[in-house]
Order: sequence, then C-alpha cells, then structure tokens
Amino acid sequence: MKFEGSDQYIATPDLKLAVNAAAALKRPLLIKGEPGTGKTMLAEEVAGALGLKLIQWHIKSTTKAQQGLYEYDAVSRLRDSQLGDERVKDIQNYIVKGVLWQAFDAEEPVALLIDEIDKADIEFPNDLLRELDRMEFYCYETHQMIRAKHRPLVFITSNNEKELPDAFLRRCFFHYIKFPEADTMEQIVQVHFPDLKKELLASAMKTFFNIRNLPGLKKKPSTSELLDWIKLLLAEDIPVSALQSDDQNISVPPMIGALLKNEQDLTLFEKLVFMNQRGR
Repeated sequence: MKFEGSDQYIATPDLKLAVNAAAALKRPLLIKGEPGTGKTMLAEEVAGALGLKLIQWHIKSTTKAQQGLYEYDAVSRLRDSQLGDERVKDIQNYIVKGVLWQAFDAEEPVALLIDEIDKADIEFPNDLLRELDRMEFYCYETHQMIRAKHRPLVFITSNNEKELPDAFLRRCFFHYIKFPEADTMEQIVQVHFPDLKKELLASAMKTFFNIRNLPGLKKKPSTSELLDWIKLLLAEDIPVSALQSDDQNISVPPMIGALLKNEQDLTLFEKLVFMNQRGR
C-alpha cells in the first residue's frame, strides 16, 4: 500500500515519500513541525486513504508509557472481592487494554497515532523502545506475551518542546513538515474553501504572509489559524476592500485575533502600523 495523497490533504512529494519510506522500513514515522502544520491530520488522512482504522493516543504531561500497554485495576478487583463478585476469580476482567495492545490485537492492519510525544516525561519515549521495535510486550498479571498480529503503521508527532532520546530517534524515520510556501498554501485554502473568490484569497494570503514575516513575533500564525481567519471573514461577509489599502500602507486587518494570539505580538504589529502611518 502506498500513500498518494488525498482530496482533503495537500501532501508535498517529500511528505508522501516519507510516509511510504517509513511503511517500507517498518519504522514509526516521527513527524515534527510548527503547531498547526497538519501533523495530526496527516495520520488521519493516511489511514483514510489506505483504508486503515486509526487508533489515537493523545499524550499529556501526566501520561505514562505503561498506560499505552495496559493498566491493572486493582481497586475494582478489591471492591468486587469484598462484594463477593465471581469476576474476581479471573484477573483478566481487571486488565484495561491500552492503545498499543488494541493495535497489536487487531485482526487487520491498523494505523497508530502517538500524538505530541514531547509533552510527556523525558523517559516516556525510552519506555516504549522495545515495544515499538519488536512489536511485543509482556503482561505480568496474566503471564502473556502480547505480540502484534499485524505490524501497525505508526505515526509519532512532536512539537519540539523537548529533545527526544537518541536511542528512540534511531528507531524512527524522521520528517520535518516545513511551513507551506505560498503556492502550496493556496492549494490548502482552496481545498477547504473551494468557492472562495480569487480577490479575497489573494488579499488574505498577502495579509497573512505579511504578518507571519514580521520580525520579532513570539508566535507566528499557522495554517490552521489562516483557515480559521478566512472562515471568519466569510461568516462576517468582510469585503475585500477591508483587507486592501489603496496607498499600500500597512493597516490592522479585521478579525486579527484569529491570527495573533498574545498581547506581545499584537502590540508589536500595532506599533508597526502606527509607525507606518506616521511615515506617510
């Protein structure tokens, strides 16, 4: 099976090559890139295009690797034993399967997404080395070796909040999703808004990239924020003229809060507009 892209996701040739290379090598695909560049959506679209069920594991700062394998609910078993429940005789009734167990146990090949792995503790990736490499783990409570019936197609995303261990990186195929060029960005916008007028698209793109290229921004607006902004412009029926300036001077665009998400960046942009207006 090869990923050739989808109608809902504009994948660059190097990204499609990375997906297919990871599948051929039977390695997890580690995807990095700015927030909002479509890392999570990639797993969803690849799974859909290849007809695979997608099992998702969204990582938090408190997530432990063991939770991805299984958890033993000793509290419920103790409670049931006090109540005389017959279930206590079989410990498997108190084993909660994690996402890796679910993926390993699937009767057909599946896609597995481990989303934002860098949010967890630094030891989290190391704790999954053997399981992701050998596609097996041992359940001590039931004395079972759980092996994958079919090797899942594994996607791992990271926002670069912390460095990942070298031993973990060696077991992955790596791809960095670069921020889209203007032409690619236009294609992405047109997928989501096929009826968008060319004049509004051109003006919105110009404004977006002018803001994004502003030096000193703490958080540059992302692809998802551009899509949200255009959605607002259409919902509020904002005219093209509101995004254009006859004298080519910089002005504050409407709905700026969809693009700039903190007071530092907003203040910086407003200062630029003020200085530009004074220099007329």
